[in-house]
Parts: sequence; structure tokens; C-alpha cells
Amino acid sequence: MKRIIAIVLAMATIAVNAQEKAKGQVVKKPKTVKTASGLEYTVTTKGNGKKPQNGDKVTVHYTGKLTNDTVFDSSVSRGTPFEFKLGAGNVIKGWDEAFLLLSVGDKATIKFGPELGYGANATGKIPANSTLIFDVELLDVKEGVRPFDVKGKDTLKTASGVQYIIVKENKTGEKAVLGTMAEFHYAGYFRDGKTFDNSFDRAQPLNIKVGQKQLMPGWDEGISMLRQGEKARLIIPSALALGEKGYPPLIPPNTDLVMDIEMLTVKVIVAPALFDIKGLEMKTTATGLKYYEVKKAGSAVKAEKGKTVKVHYSGYLADGKMFDSSVERGAPIEFPLGQGQVIPGWDEGIALMSVGDKMRLVIPFELAYGEQGRPPMIPAKAELTFDVELVEVKDGGAHGPDDGHNH
Repeated sequence: MKRIIAIVLAMATIAVNAQEKAKGQVVKKPKTVKTASGLEYTVTTKGNGKKPQNGDKVTVHYTGKLTNDTVFDSSVSRGTPFEFKLGAGNVIKGWDEAFLLLSVGDKATIKFGPELGYGANATGKIPANSTLIFDVELLDVKEGVRPFDVKGKDTLKTASGVQYIIVKENKTGEKAVLGTMAEFHYAGYFRDGKTFDNSFDRAQPLNIKVGQKQLMPGWDEGISMLRQGEKARLIIPSALALGEKGYPPLIPPNTDLVMDIEMLTVKVIVAPALFDIKGLEMKTTATGLKYYEVKKAGSAVKAEKGKTVKVHYSGYLADGKMFDSSVERGAPIEFPLGQGQVIPGWDEGIALMSVGDKMRLVIPFELAYGEQGRPPMIPAKAELTFDVELVEVKDGGAHGPDDGHNH
């Protein structure tokens, strides 16, 4: 019995020591450090946990104060820590910088001016042009997507100016050339290493038809050089990225972009066959939508407003050119019907169908993308033709199409 008690006590001692270790050690003479940006930070308790990197998710406690000691916000008082993705611009600049300097278990006081905070804008209890002070504690770090390791790898350059580094080669893989569908994961960074987007966290790779201008020019060019199973880094000059306009507030104007790409699959496209409408009657609704009933499956399960529908489609311009197809991707889209998540002609046309039905919709521009169109793929005032098949109908309507299109 004494031996059992001794073991239990020893384990309890280890647990207490580990807990104390996790809490960190109080810094007897804390020093204030000022960075090049003007951020000041003072570590008051030193932890020994992991140091985060851009792209990681960090969990923190904080209390925010003005220079007159007025508390404007506190996760501590709420009893709920705050979690955010570091380096993604989801928090003010001072936070993105400060937590890169800390380790799990650290407690610190950070101070920075309005240029790293909310600037000239008043926000809630925070006046315009405020210097902010935060008492923070870094509680946890969940490792996110890491930039590819390109040390020792050759950097090559195309005639257009796109730089690329092959991180993993697969000479026998299918190449992502015109006439193929490419499925790939990506992570996007700025030159300073901060991330602006990635598909890895969402577990949703991008699926595109190569060479159809579905991506920015430099990205499109880079993808067309890769094979299935390869990994590469693309360094895209701003002129071949989002140019002078950028994509505020996410991507500033004239910004070079770094894209890490993992090519998952490359498939040769088999073009879907046009529906045969010979001998079929063209019907027209009161709104001007035209349609042909190509196949009536006889199902009692009908598409209704408020229900979620799953649809396969191929879309064509007036000259017969196909601009998009879920059939090529092998993935039907899913969306709540009648919620305005697709173009009006789709909401109206799909509502005429039952599961298993096939229909051709001829949609005037007023029920499609209007007078502006959707350049560069869909011209202004474009009448669109869709061959559609209703695959499934489910109750509820929480999700819209996530393939980047708004049919």
C-alpha cells in the first residue's frame, strides 16, 4: 500500500511541476523592446511553449486599455479566450506582429500607436488615433499551413516574368495543359510571408479548366507548367496578379504574390455532349425564360423553393462556346433554391424540374448576368444556354455553390 501511495504522490508531484512549468516563470526584471514598426512589448511571464508562425491558429487571453487605463475590451472578463489565424489580416497589425514574438505560456504587455491599430477611425469605445495597450497571454498554438521549404531549389523564370520553384517533381504525371481539368491545393502569401488565403485549411481544393482564364494570368501560366503529383512555388509579379487595382482590403494594389501549389489530379477533359432537342417543343414562361423538357424521369420528388438542390450543368454562349461545366469537373453544385444564390433564370428553371429530369434552359440576359455580363467569360447582354440535370433534392437550404460561380 505504501508503494502505491508513493507512486500516486510522485505522479501528483510530476503533474504539479508540469502545471507550474506550463504556467511559465515570472520575469524579475522585464525589459521593454521596441520593434522597427514602433511596437513595444514587455514579457512579464516567460513560458516555454511553441512559438507560432504566420498561418498558425493562436488562442489568447487579453485585456485592452487606452493610455488613461480605460479598459475597452477583455476576453479575461468574459472568460472566453480568443482564437485567430496569425498573419491573415484578421486582427489589427499590432496583434499580427506581437504574437509572432511570443511563445505559448508567455504573458506580455504590448503597446502600439494608431498606425498599427485602428488608425484615424473610431471603433466602439476606442477613439480615433488611439495608442492601445494590451495585457496578453498566449495560451495555445495550432500549427497551420507552412510555406514550402525551397532552400537549395533553383528559381526559374518564364518569358512573362513569373518565377517558379519546383519543390517536388513528377515527370510521369499528366501535365495540366489546355484541355485538362486540374485539381490542386494552394496557399497564397505576400512577399513578407504573411498569408492571405489557402485551400488547405478549408479542405477544399480548387478545380479548374486549364487555360480558360479562370485564374489571374500569372497563376494560370504557372498551373499550366505543372504535372499531377508535383509541388511548386510561383512568384507572380503584380502586373500578372491583380495589378493596380488589387483586391482591397485583402490584397493591396501593385502587390506581388507568392503561391505554393500542390497538384492533386490532372484529368483529360471529355467534353459533355449537347442535349438532343430535335422535335422538342420550346416553352416560354411569363418572364421570358425559354426551356425544353429533354427528359421527364417521372419522380415525385420535385424541386421547391427553400429546398437544397444538387444540379449537373453545362453552360454555353450564343455562339455555342461552352464557358463552364460541372459535368467536366465531375462535381454537381448544390444550393438552396429560390434564395437568390444563383441567377434568376436558374432559380426559375430548376423549380420546374423533378429529380432525374433533364432540361435545356435558354436564359435572356435580364435573367442572367444583365447588361454588364461577367467578363472575361460572359459578355455584356449575353443570352445563356444551360443543359441541366436535377440530381437530388434535400430539405433545408444552408449551403450555396462553392465552386466560385454564380449561375
